[in-house]
Amino acid sequence: MCQLLGMNCNVPTDICFSFQGFCRRGGETDEHRDGWGIAFFEGKGCRVFLDYLPSIHSPIAELVQHYPIKSRNVIAHIRKATQGELKLANTHPFQRELWGEYWIFAHNGNLNGLPASDGQFRPVGDTDSEQAFCWLLDQLRQRFAEKPPTLLLTAAIGGLFARLAEFGTFNCLLSNGELLFAHCTTNLHYIVRQAPFSSAHLIDNDISIDFSALTTPVDRVAIIATQPLTDNEQWTRCQPGEYLVFVDGQRLSAISGRMGQRPT
Repeated sequence: MCQLLGMNCNVPTDICFSFQGFCRRGGETDEHRDGWGIAFFEGKGCRVFLDYLPSIHSPIAELVQHYPIKSRNVIAHIRKATQGELKLANTHPFQRELWGEYWIFAHNGNLNGLPASDGQFRPVGDTDSEQAFCWLLDQLRQRFAEKPPTLLLTAAIGGLFARLAEFGTFNCLLSNGELLFAHCTTNLHYIVRQAPFSSAHLIDNDISIDFSALTTPVDRVAIIATQPLTDNEQWTRCQPGEYLVFVDGQRLSAISGRMGQRPT
C-alpha cells in the first residue's frame, strides 16, 4: 500500500522535518518505490512536485527536503502501484480546478468497479485513484453550482467518501487549500502540535527538532500520515470508516458526527 502525508496549519509552515522522514519510506525504510509527489498550497496557487523515481533516490525529493516552502496545506504521497503503469501521469497527488480553486487528492488503497466519471473531470492516467478523484469532483459540481458553505461541503464530501469506500480500501487526503479532508479504511494517524511545544524525533531518520525554538504560542499544526513519523509523540490512530476534516491546524470535531452520512 502507498504512504500518505498531510499538513494543515493556522500559519504558513514548512514541512521539511516531516518530509525528511517520510521520503525514506520510498525505498529505504519501506518498499514503496513506484514514485512520489507533494503539493504545497500558496494562497490561491499550488506548487506541485512529481517524480516516478523512488523518493529515496529522487533529486527532486532531495530539493524539497531542504527547501523551506511555507504553506498552510500540504499533501504528499509515496506510491506502491496496484493499478496503472509506472509513469508520471499515474503519480499522486492529482490536481484539478473546481469553483475557481485548486483541489489536490492522494489515495492509498485499491478500488474496483468504480462508477465512470462522465462529466467535466476525466482521468489522464489509468489509476483507480485518479478515477475516484474525478468522480468525486463531478459529483460535487453536479450538486453545487458554486462553492457551498463549509458545513454543507464537509457533509457532502463525507457522504461521497463513504460511497467510494464501498469499492475497496480508501485511505485518502483531499484539500482545497483551506480545509484538509481525510478518510481512513485501514491505516491513518494524526497529531496536532500546539503550545506548549516540545521536541520530536523521526522514526525513519535519526533527526530531532525542538519546535519550541521555532514557533510562537499561537501556532498550531496538524500532521496526518499513514503511519506515525515520530517515536516520542502521542499520535491518534483513526478508526476504520472514520472521516476527518482539519482547518487552521485543528480537527472540526464539532461537526464530525454529521459528516459520515451518504447523500441522498
